[in-house]
Amino acid sequence: MERKDFETWLDNISVTFLSLTDLQKNETLDHLISLSGAVQLRHLSNNLETLLKRDFLKLLPLELSFYLLKWLDPQTLLTCCLVSKQWNKVISACTEVWQTACKNLGWQIDDSVQDALHWKKVYLKAILRMKQLEDHEAFETSSLIGHSARVYALYYKDGLLCTGSDDLSAKLWDVSTGQCVYGIQTHTCAAVKFDEQKLVTGSFDNTVACWEWSSGARTQHFRGHTGAVFSVDYNDELDILVSGSADFTVKVWALSAGTCLNTLTGHTEWVTKVVLQKCKVKSLLHSPGDYILLSADKYEIKIWPIGREINCKCLKTLSVSEDRSICLQPRLHFDGKYIVCSSALGLYQWDFASYDILRVIKIPEIANLALLGFGDVFALLFDNRYLYIMDLRTESLISRWPLPEYRKSKRGSSFLAGEASWLNGLDGHNDTGLVFATSMPDHSIHLVLWKEHG
Repeated sequence: MERKDFETWLDNISVTFLSLTDLQKNETLDHLISLSGAVQLRHLSNNLETLLKRDFLKLLPLELSFYLLKWLDPQTLLTCCLVSKQWNKVISACTEVWQTACKNLGWQIDDSVQDALHWKKVYLKAILRMKQLEDHEAFETSSLIGHSARVYALYYKDGLLCTGSDDLSAKLWDVSTGQCVYGIQTHTCAAVKFDEQKLVTGSFDNTVACWEWSSGARTQHFRGHTGAVFSVDYNDELDILVSGSADFTVKVWALSAGTCLNTLTGHTEWVTKVVLQKCKVKSLLHSPGDYILLSADKYEIKIWPIGREINCKCLKTLSVSEDRSICLQPRLHFDGKYIVCSSALGLYQWDFASYDILRVIKIPEIANLALLGFGDVFALLFDNRYLYIMDLRTESLISRWPLPEYRKSKRGSSFLAGEASWLNGLDGHNDTGLVFATSMPDHSIHLVLWKEHG
């Protein structure tokens, strides 16, 4: 048949074929297949594979491909990346999918990152770190050796750890190298806090002192307490220092002048913790930007307004129970929005705007868990045997790390959390440096550090 005649015939037969029912079309194809030889059957097989196994990721608009991919779990997506280079390229560029997967793992998301392939790489890094946490392999340990007597006080900031000891000295350590940066002679330290220029110490001799790192000179001496000073905090902007003591009082001092501005009373036990912090929420009693002082003893947390008007009255007293057998753990978290502390009844979180208890987290299988750090995503806790990480979204413990026989302290000054930003969500960069530090019976400092990524 001539080509022109064949095309005419094919057009006519196509029109007729299209007018048939599905059943008639199937019968027609069956008949044609039965009349076909090997060449025709091979041709049919090759073309059917192309028609039936269509690469939808390649053919669909990118937006539709991304929509379909959102319904798959991350592990399935990683498997799909192995299908072809094209699939790997499309799936890797699906930013929303990988960002969601990272959030579900407790990872922080920086929306300013424009690189389309960035978030798949972050997810791969995230699952490695979470696997290490699950397998209890995310940390490593180290020690700082240098004191010759008991270490009572620790304070950590920006990679530096300050230790105050019974050997009448305070030392400043670079945690990354283990080297002592400064060592100065002091009184016996029960509490320490420092910045680049100075060290403030609370002592068992009932005083507070301010020291200059560079020279070791005592630049200020604060006298007035009649009991040991267990906690100190200060703010250079306000020129205020606060101290909590075994004499059941909190004193407010002029930082530069060394004079006592006010004595806050109302506690019926040792004041083991004082915290100065800017308020971040509005209520009837305070506004964002107001400075707030929290003071805690073994039963109560008291909230005081503080600023340039020094004469302040207690705004609120918080407690977890009227039963005096239930004590608060000595660690206290306050970030300007929430107050968190732990007790034998569980982990308590208060909303600072209303002072209402938002939640109580209980871990029945572990008694007397103590708080170290609290964030938006994770909490760091410990007991006599282990350091724990809790996922606050599920209130479940996701990792633990064994602790040695560290020195116990009812005041909570001889152990602390290190870097805290990861508690608001890991990001692949903030899981470095110090996690936990505690003083040991042999006068050394035991450090728990993040292990480098594999």
